[in-house]
Amino acid sequence: MQVEPEDRFQEFVRARWSHLVRTAYLLTGDAHHAEDLTQTALAKAYRSWRRVARSDNPEAYVRRMLVSCNSDRFRKRRVREALTAAPPERAGRDEAYAWADARSALLPALAELPPRQRAVVVLRYWEDLSEAEVADTLGCSPGTVKSQASKGLAKLRAHPGLARVLGGTEHSHASTRGAMDE
Repeated sequence: MQVEPEDRFQEFVRARWSHLVRTAYLLTGDAHHAEDLTQTALAKAYRSWRRVARSDNPEAYVRRMLVSCNSDRFRKRRVREALTAAPPERAGRDEAYAWADARSALLPALAELPPRQRAVVVLRYWEDLSEAEVADTLGCSPGTVKSQASKGLAKLRAHPGLARVLGGTEHSHASTRGAMDE
């Protein structure tokens, strides 16, 4: 890589690292997996940075790599991970995870969604991408995004932990996302 593209890549990583790790954390439910996943996606992006940088939206390109790498993780291991209600104590935790740990009801609920529904819910309602952007990121149709989002939100609304946090009533997309933001 030449110096200029190398500098642009490093600038991109510095600017977007926390955001990408946060997204990966919501996809994986584990801080270490999130960092590994982000590093893997960025390593792939580095190898093809000229193509990534020429795209209309390099962050969307890398986000798609992130989702693909996460899907590959499930294909390779075929092991279902079970999240605990409270993560173990860890020294020197990055503040990028602190906000998500406070939402102890959200992570177990997200973990119970199938990987595709989880990716749709995270990208659509946390990342606030449009249905078309999510469809492009996941390589599926907007109709698939709509149906997976509907099913995923229904499961989240029915989840006992989230129902307790949200007051046990039916909530809109905005209030579900609001629970993720608080």
